Amino acid sequence: MRRVLLALTGGVTAIALAIPAYTAQAQSRAPAETGETREYVVLYKEGAPLKQARADIKAAGGTIVTENTAVGVATVRTANVRFVTDAGRRAALAGAAANRTIGHAPRAAQVTRKRQTVEKEGRGTHGRLPGLPGKGEEPLAPLQWNMRQIGATTTGSYRVEPGDRRVLVGVLDTGIDASHPDIAPNFNRALSRNFTTDIPVDANGATVDGPCETPNCVDPPDVDESDHGTHVAATIAAPRNGLGIAGVAPNVSLVNLRAGQDSGYFFLQPSIDALTYAGDHGIDVVNMSYYIDPWLFNCTANPADSPADQAEQRVIIQAAQRALDYARGRGVTLIAAAGNEATDYTKPYTDTSSPDFASEPGEAPRSRQVTPSCFSMPSEGKGVIPVSATGISGRKAYYSSFGKGYVSVAAPGGDKYDTPDNRADDARGIWAAYPERLARARGELNADGTPKVSYVVRSCKGTTCAYYQSLQGTSMAAPHAAGVAALIVSRYGRPSKDGLSLDPRLTEAILRGTAASRPCPPGGNYTYTRQVKQADGSYQTVTTTHTCEGPRVGNGFYGNGIINALAAVHAARH
Repeated sequence: MRRVLLALTGGVTAIALAIPAYTAQAQSRAPAETGETREYVVLYKEGAPLKQARADIKAAGGTIVTENTAVGVATVRTANVRFVTDAGRRAALAGAAANRTIGHAPRAAQVTRKRQTVEKEGRGTHGRLPGLPGKGEEPLAPLQWNMRQIGATTTGSYRVEPGDRRVLVGVLDTGIDASHPDIAPNFNRALSRNFTTDIPVDANGATVDGPCETPNCVDPPDVDESDHGTHVAATIAAPRNGLGIAGVAPNVSLVNLRAGQDSGYFFLQPSIDALTYAGDHGIDVVNMSYYIDPWLFNCTANPADSPADQAEQRVIIQAAQRALDYARGRGVTLIAAAGNEATDYTKPYTDTSSPDFASEPGEAPRSRQVTPSCFSMPSEGKGVIPVSATGISGRKAYYSSFGKGYVSVAAPGGDKYDTPDNRADDARGIWAAYPERLARARGELNADGTPKVSYVVRSCKGTTCAYYQSLQGTSMAAPHAAGVAALIVSRYGRPSKDGLSLDPRLTEAILRGTAASRPCPPGGNYTYTRQVKQADGSYQTVTTTHTCEGPRVGNGFYGNGIINALAAVHAARH
């Protein structure tokens, strides 16, 4: 069975609820001693009558806070310390997972920094930017080696099929900055939703998402207080408007289905709600560049986990899969990132990051051996297309996870060390939209608005200016595939009540069938050499070797191959 670590970190947590301000003394005591209320995500048994499931929750001492009847999942509040056991005995309930309230997360910051180390590694080292755009190109097109790699250019797929406005791409991420001038023309405000609630501070008083900017702590569905979702969205569908860059599918519509916190955490209930919403509202493609915490890998019978932990992980797998099935069964093509762990995920792995949120005082990440029978969700769900990352030379990026039978396709994700001297270059990352407010808040702009760091560029058209940043990661690779999937629906889809539609099985077949196959390196091994700049200005040589298994088509580095937008829109009409 395949496994994956995605680019973002997260946890199963409460939505639409305030986090209680526990005292240090209360945190050290068990619920039985304090009578404190806890929350759980409860999974209903398949086919169970809703009336019976609700009655069983009540009988186990729970109160439903939110409910997703489409897939049979509820967030429940209870003071019953035996709720998991009691719920598990009820006829209509399949199980319960402890809801991961932020407040007992001793290593959460470390996990977040680990993600940023990959996506933002090597910043400010070279920053050499190429020359002027060609005829008909966007001003920053010379930076977009990624689009040239997949044939998404003015002489390539843009000429044949730039996308159809009726095709809807849902971005399950940290939000989309709809005010960005290179996103606004393609943003579908009417359909966009935010399924998360901001959490200002944890139970220890440490900042999580920061101060709420709305009375109910729910941001509008057109903002991104991170930068991740905006970058992903622009890669998919930045328009050709004479400003900045163009996305893979510059004429399709972007729908913000926010499932991630400002702080970059992703929770189970918002993910489920976003997926079911996508299925109910005619979304054609969704991009998911994250995994659902608290478990990087969900194992149903790992001896290193307690029976309660095993039961919790089973609920996460089943609940997420139901939501994925619901969306795909209603025409949604599911795209996910393959992970930044630089690991063959078809082999045994030592997971040292789970659980990254604690449901009990003192709980912390621990080291455990994970086998390929474990699942990371949503990317390992059935019907999901995992995408590995490539650099400018076409090599698998040094950080990208891989594995024969795991990776479906590869796409440009950036590799800043894919350079002649093995030293990082911001120009070798993926350039996409960056919220101006964040650039200013982070001190990356001069007083006159010009960037003062090499990983940020500005493009102006008249008096309108916009900013773009260079990132790398499989989070950046997945939206390229989502964009090509949107072009496939635009080209071969049939009119429906929601616009255009195409069976996700056919979309995936064309995406994979038109990818440019690429074999494993000679001998199967590839050694990466990176000259990593140190704080004192010196360079440290870092070498790693990855082993690729499999034939030219269907190997562990590239899957069916590197996606190709031009070939996809030239595929025979089915």
